[in-house]
Amino acid sequence: MQVDSPEKIRNLALAGHNDTGKTTLASALAYAGGVTTRLNRVEDGNTLTDFDKEEIERGISIGLATSFVPWKGTKVNLIDCPGYGIFFTETRAGLAAADAVLIAINGVSGVEVNTEKVWTTAEEIELPVILHLTKMDRERADFERTLENLRARFGRGVLPIQLPIGSEAGFSGVIDLVHLKAYKFAKDGNGKAEPAEVPDELREAAEAARAQLVETVAETDDEMMMGFFEQGTLSQENLERGLKNAIFHRNIFPVTMSSGLHGIGPAALLDSIVDFAPNPTSREIVATNVGGDPLPLHADPAGQLAVLVFKTLSDPFTGKISILRVVSGTLQSDTTVWNLRAEENERLGHLSVLQGKTGTHVAKLVAGDIGGVAKLRSTVTGDTLCEKGKPIKLPWIPLPEPAMSFAIEPKSKGDEEKIGEALARLMDEDLTLKASRDPETHEVLLSGTGQLHIEIAVSKLKNRYHVEVILHPPKVPYRETIQRAADGHGRHKKQSGGRGQFADCKIKIEPMERGLDFQFVDEIFG
Repeated sequence: MQVDSPEKIRNLALAGHNDTGKTTLASALAYAGGVTTRLNRVEDGNTLTDFDKEEIERGISIGLATSFVPWKGTKVNLIDCPGYGIFFTETRAGLAAADAVLIAINGVSGVEVNTEKVWTTAEEIELPVILHLTKMDRERADFERTLENLRARFGRGVLPIQLPIGSEAGFSGVIDLVHLKAYKFAKDGNGKAEPAEVPDELREAAEAARAQLVETVAETDDEMMMGFFEQGTLSQENLERGLKNAIFHRNIFPVTMSSGLHGIGPAALLDSIVDFAPNPTSREIVATNVGGDPLPLHADPAGQLAVLVFKTLSDPFTGKISILRVVSGTLQSDTTVWNLRAEENERLGHLSVLQGKTGTHVAKLVAGDIGGVAKLRSTVTGDTLCEKGKPIKLPWIPLPEPAMSFAIEPKSKGDEEKIGEALARLMDEDLTLKASRDPETHEVLLSGTGQLHIEIAVSKLKNRYHVEVILHPPKVPYRETIQRAADGHGRHKKQSGGRGQFADCKIKIEPMERGLDFQFVDEIFG
């Protein structure tokens, strides 16, 4: 899909705790938007954004992936982020490339550990938040309880813009509070909505919730508040404009809901994203020039070129694919750009828009858009691509230190070189994976965020690059030294059989200055 204007783009990071159905939701959105001809499932191993063999076999997201959904003339870019804490650096990278975050929350479990981590990260970088309740068709899924849980944790700015029609297995649609309309969905249908009247039994609750929405939106703007006092309400135009502005400024955190597995709600969610999520022109990103001075950038297709590479895919067949966001300017296919970190020119081939690992060639990517390019020579994740005559550096995320290390050795002799090449490719793809050689024990150490992380890396070595390694705990080069002065005294006696022996020995030890070598002083006398 070729987009010519940043106003027709929405960039959302899809994040949250593990097992909240983020990848399933991304699949449901793709199906509702006509990207796929069937509702792909994690259980079937055919989702767009979980395409790695390890992800398919384990049923979890390991690295972030991108896809897009065309909806009402708008390109909705989705960045599907992992939910496990050991892969949270991937989530941070996804949030850095987005204009808003869609936090998936299990309608049964409510707020969980990674929900709070995503919320805190979004708060740090001032990213607008949309809260989305998933699995609303499950047993014990409770809208009211989960809403109270969210408000207790995140404040009164948490506000529903949808109400559920039915509960648990009877969940069949949503009520749009902004327009006071109902949308019903066929269970296991195509995810598209059928407009309907608000059910009589829910009308009173819907009107009360809408009145609260109108009042809260009015409170976020002095001019609207004056109009609200005069008229007792807001016009539809002011309500929609005020809600969008309040979401952007993080005054309101709207709550939506769905059952992605059964295709209930994705079309209504896409409507809300297009109507109320900020487009790239709303956001200012502050870069720095070579002198370290701040340089504010906006999503202007005619502006200075600035491109952030926020993910690298490494495939043994297609090679390296760099996933990037055009922050400013327009990126053209078959052009040359400047890599500021490497201080080298990079020749771009065909640009692509990505559905998972599958790309479709496009002639250009305008400011605000997300795409990919293959086989860049020197570029790694976190790099800035720009014009050689106007070098700038875009901000990037802090990278954590590894939490655990294992020593690795090849299972077969002669595989040392293959292991080195394969690890280099894995580290291009995974920012938190590190490989090094211990200068004292001479072991090759593989370091990551946890045991599962390292086990997944070892499995990738075997499945992708056909190299098997043995993991074992690293050797510890113990170091001992004298901490304080001490005296010792020993005596040797041998009196039986022949000439007798006698010796008396005194020894004194004491620490020297740090860094000085060992010194022995003989003070024998007499």
